[in-house]
Amino acid sequence: HVQLVESGGGSVQEGNSLTLSCKASRYAYNSYCLGWFRQTPGNEREFVSRITSDGSTTYKNSVEGRFVISKDTAKNKLYLQMNGLKPDDTAMYFCAAGDRVLGAGCAWKYWGQGTQVTVS
Repeated sequence: HVQLVESGGGSVQEGNSLTLSCKASRYAYNSYCLGWFRQTPGNEREFVSRITSDGSTTYKNSVEGRFVISKDTAKNKLYLQMNGLKPDDTAMYFCAAGDRVLGAGCAWKYWGQGTQVTVS
């Protein structure tokens, strides 16, 4: 059974921090790619960050240097530490897991239900 459950969202003031968590089933956690996406109403879901099973990390340009992705294998958890939050970071944040695609990165297969982040 594949399951991804996000938590940690909330409403914060600009400049503050939040850490999102994603509890994954073992099968999902063992995917080559684990990542975070976000979506605002009327817009497509956009990539935020990913971490691969070999520890390589990638970030969307606008969050590089402010957000940090990490994982805890003992807990089957994925995290997104978000610092220096801006109103533009307001979105529903989704945890995702997927397979490696040679030459193209990740093929995202599994998704959580999302957790809302609001920055004002």
